[in-house]
Formats: sequence, C-alpha cells, structure tokens
Amino acid sequence: MSVEYGCAVTLHPAENRGYRELYLTGGQAVKRLRRLGAAFGGTPARELLDRAADSISHLLEELTPLTARHDLHGGVVAEGSGASLGTLRGAVLDRFLERNQALRLAVGDLEHLATLLGYLASVSETRGDAKLPEFSRSWERRLRRQATAVRRAAIELGGDPDSAVEPLDNSPAGRAAHAIAWTVGTVGEWADRQVARRNRQ
Repeated sequence: MSVEYGCAVTLHPAENRGYRELYLTGGQAVKRLRRLGAAFGGTPARELLDRAADSISHLLEELTPLTARHDLHGGVVAEGSGASLGTLRGAVLDRFLERNQALRLAVGDLEHLATLLGYLASVSETRGDAKLPEFSRSWERRLRRQATAVRRAAIELGGDPDSAVEPLDNSPAGRAAHAIAWTVGTVGEWADRQVARRNRQ
C-alpha cells in the first residue's frame, strides 16, 4: 500500500514531541522486555513479557506510516539515543534488580506507554485528526490489558519469596551488582533503625 508523505496538516508541537517520545520509549521497552523475558525463561511471565514486546514492536511498525505523513519519521528518531539508552539500562541498571523488582518495573513501562497513547489521542483530537486518535486509543487499550497481565504475574511472584528476591541477572557481574544493591539496602535499613531509636529517646 502506498503512503502519502508530507501531509499538508502539520502535527501540533505537543503531538510531535509525544510521538517522538513514543518512538524512543517504545523502542527501549521492546529491548528491555525481551531481556526480561529471557531472564524469566521457564515461567509464565516469559510468555507475557515476550507478547508485550511483540505488541509494542507492532505498534511502532503501524505508527511509522501514520506519522511519516506528517514528516515525523520513527526510524530516524529511534535509531539514535533510544537504542543507546535502552542498551545502557539493560547492561548496567537492570543488573542491580531482584526478579520481583524487574517485573514490577515492566508494568511501569507498559503503563507509561499506555498513558502516553491516551494523551496523544486527546491531543490529536483537538485538531480533528481522523486516524491518529483511533489508532492511539486502540493501542492504549491493548497495552493496558497486557500491563494488567504482567502486574498479576508480579503479584503472584510474591507467593515464592525466595525466587522473588533472586537477582535478575545470574551472571557473575549480575550477582556482584545484586550484592552491592543488597549491601546498600542493608546499610539503609540499619541507618533507619538508628534514627528511629534516637527519636524514641
């Protein structure tokens, strides 16, 4: 199907920034959810995370021709800082997380995208766009359903506390990062107890 580029109707600046954010954070979320899915291999969460990553990937593919008509090209936006930030987050920050923390943060990623889509639908409606609001609201509903499913899996993980607090990354580097996070948390708990004791005196 041919796509008409360079539509005469320009995006509102709020739309332009919002869709750029969607391309960036959506691309990051796809990479992150795929990494998490691999870490949760052999569990029900694996399928949920993979499905969510696939959905966001399809969302971005379908969005590309819609925004290209307004001279906003998703591939150009996502190939730079989005990919770099996603890689950095996975390579460094996620290594400090426990399994339960990572799964709960995945819920946050999906909720952020769903909320952004709802916001963009409202903005597009203000200029009478016929396609973008319907597209955004449809994907908002889909991502909210998937966020609910991942949230349920995160809650159910609490039924196995030992597994819940295992490091997300079982590599030597991941276990070292997890040990650092655990030590920092232990020191913080000790400091909180000291403050509480002084306040009781």
